[in-house]
Amino acid sequence: MADTLRIGIIGAGGNTRKMHIPGFLALKNVEIAVVCNRSEASSQQVANEFGIPRIAKSWQEVVNDPDVDAVCIGTWPYMHCEITLAALKAGKHVLTEARMAMNLKEAEQMLEASEAHPELVAQIVPAPFSLKYDATIQRMLGKGELGDIREIRVAHLVGANADPSAPLIWRQDSRFSGHNIMTMGILYETVQRWFGEANIAWVQALGNVFTPEREDPETGKVAKVEIPDTISLTAGYPDGSQLRMTLSSIATGSNYLSVRIDGSRASLQYDLSQNQLFASKVGKADRTAVKAPAKEQGAWQVEKDFVDSIREGKPVSLTSFADGVRYMRFTERVWESWTHEGKRVKW
Repeated sequence: MADTLRIGIIGAGGNTRKMHIPGFLALKNVEIAVVCNRSEASSQQVANEFGIPRIAKSWQEVVNDPDVDAVCIGTWPYMHCEITLAALKAGKHVLTEARMAMNLKEAEQMLEASEAHPELVAQIVPAPFSLKYDATIQRMLGKGELGDIREIRVAHLVGANADPSAPLIWRQDSRFSGHNIMTMGILYETVQRWFGEANIAWVQALGNVFTPEREDPETGKVAKVEIPDTISLTAGYPDGSQLRMTLSSIATGSNYLSVRIDGSRASLQYDLSQNQLFASKVGKADRTAVKAPAKEQGAWQVEKDFVDSIREGKPVSLTSFADGVRYMRFTERVWESWTHEGKRVKW
């Protein structure tokens, strides 16, 4: 590989333009060689904005470009698997946007392909909400400061889909989003990060689509909405503790995003909207702010981590394809439960 690492961008949506492209351009001896967006016009617009020298007419052109060492996939989930498989086969390192894939089957195909090419880095963009406090929470759990874990409660309430006259967006369209439901996957990935590889024993979910049809802005035709506007689920761990999640996209007013971990000794309450962590002891009504030591505080450095893994052989920690398969398995089980009227589904 040349001294300069050459990145090809496939899909230049909001997060790619806001985070990935500037993140790569800020690194020494890293350049973005080519970009391919949904149209030639939008590709050229991105190229002009960031000084990218070339555009490609298709993602295949980027993957097969001999002057590209690694690809950053910023498309919607429906393309993640196909592009990843082709890129790994072509000898390119892969950083793909989350969610990992449309469904568990695709995620497992991606993991299998990455394991067949151990010389290549395969990484998923990690859930970013909790980076500041991840290490602190992991330390407190590891030392048993909360005691035996009883419940984990996750709530995310927004009003993005409250207006029944609003057009269909890609997150509501299973053709593009697959079995991913609102922010469920990204929040489960966050919880999974704290509790390691602990497997869920069963999942039970109930959801609802309040506006079953919306206008597709690209075709002007009415399209069926298959991804729920709201969902509530309970998942059980083998030790008897439970994860409860409530997600809604029809909750008007201010957004709410919080995670609470209740143990036999103490509880943690993580206000993700304000990025503040609080602790409460059993028997005490008050709570105290938890300060993360400077050495424990994490921050967004996805692009640097990806490049370091390529150059230095560092293992991927945020987020590996194996981690992605675990959260996609959770997504699949929830999908199976809610589409079967709340049937309890074993892991």
